Amino acid sequence: MGRTAYRIVQEALTNARKHAPGAAVAVRVAGAPADRLTVEVHNAPSPGAVSGPDSGEGGGQGLIGLAERARLAGGELSAGPDGGGFRVRAWLPWPAADPVSATDRG
Repeated sequence: MGRTAYRIVQEALTNARKHAPGAAVAVRVAGAPADRLTVEVHNAPSPGAVSGPDSGEGGGQGLIGLAERARLAGGELSAGPDGGGFRVRAWLPWPAADPVSATDRG
C-alpha cells in the first residue's frame, strides 16, 4: 500500500508540474489501519500556459496506469478537473496491523 500511495503522489505532482506550471499544489494523505488510506493531490489553476490533452501534450496514460495500480491494490482512483485546477484522489485499503508480527522482531 505504501508504494502505491507514493507512486500516486509522485505521478500527480509530475502531472501538475507538467500541465499546470507554477500552480499551487496541495497533497493530503490521511487514514488509519483497518480502514483505508486516502491520497489526494490538487493543483490550483495554472498562472501560466496550460498544457494537456487538448494542447497535444500527454494523453492521460499516466492516470490510466495509476487507476490500474490502485485497482490492483484493492482501491480506486478518480481524477479530473476541479475548480479550474485538477484533482487526483485515491482510496487504498489499509489492513489492520498484525500485533504478533509487529512485536515479534527477533
